[in-house]
Amino acid sequence: MDKQVMIVDDDPDILIMMRDVLEKHHYNVLTVDSGKDCLEELERGFKGVVLIDLVMPFMDGWDTIREIIRRGLHKDIVISIITANGSKNHNKMQGLETYIHDYISKPFDMKMLLSSLDQLYSMNEKGIKEE
Repeated sequence: MDKQVMIVDDDPDILIMMRDVLEKHHYNVLTVDSGKDCLEELERGFKGVVLIDLVMPFMDGWDTIREIIRRGLHKDIVISIITANGSKNHNKMQGLETYIHDYISKPFDMKMLLSSLDQLYSMNEKGIKEE
């Protein structure tokens, strides 16, 4: 299975930078700039790791994650938060803990990001094989 990663962030510079780095490390990268577009890609059948920024206009990362769960789109993905704001103890995280597998802070340490992504992908691959 190809290593699929969806990056959900409204900052085009972040999307470009992360795509470039991850593609160099043999990940297939899909970038979207909104929660709405993320949901559409999941409904089209995206499977893999989803990196979601928390601070986005219209539908923030928390609302996006809640909608993913509500629609039952979380089964073939591993969700990780990427953000420059907030902490793991954010009150909006209540009830979502079992669906969020990592919390990555911006600015990124690329070695740590790649290590985290490898671990997240391994989790996702095991989950798909078990079904």
